[in-house]
Amino acid sequence: MATTFEPGTELPELRVTPDRMTTIRYAGASGDFNPIHVDEDFARQVGLPGRILHGLWTMAQVARAQTEAAGGPHTLRRLSVQFRGMGVLEREIVVTSKVTTVADGIAHVDTEARQGDVKVVRRGEAELRLG
Repeated sequence: MATTFEPGTELPELRVTPDRMTTIRYAGASGDFNPIHVDEDFARQVGLPGRILHGLWTMAQVARAQTEAAGGPHTLRRLSVQFRGMGVLEREIVVTSKVTTVADGIAHVDTEARQGDVKVVRRGEAELRLG
């Protein structure tokens, strides 16, 4: 079913649960081997609940939610987010998005990502090229 892009339209939610190896795989792909993402003992020694997700991995999920709704990666013109909470492994992340305006073939979308009660990304803004 095609997504309708009109002001006020809520885009389909993206739900993804990062598994125990997500940060290891992402470290290899991104080159970001910060020990808070790859070393469980180190992460706990610095006061974290364990390894935490890379912020850019979480941002990628926000981008994915937009592009899946709009028809592919080529539709994403711009994305900005504010990182506000730590994402953890093995807990579902839910990305929600709502169209705010549509003009000249561009949809402006407000978006956020939550993990339970924690907003890991807030005040996300995307511009999607329609058609």
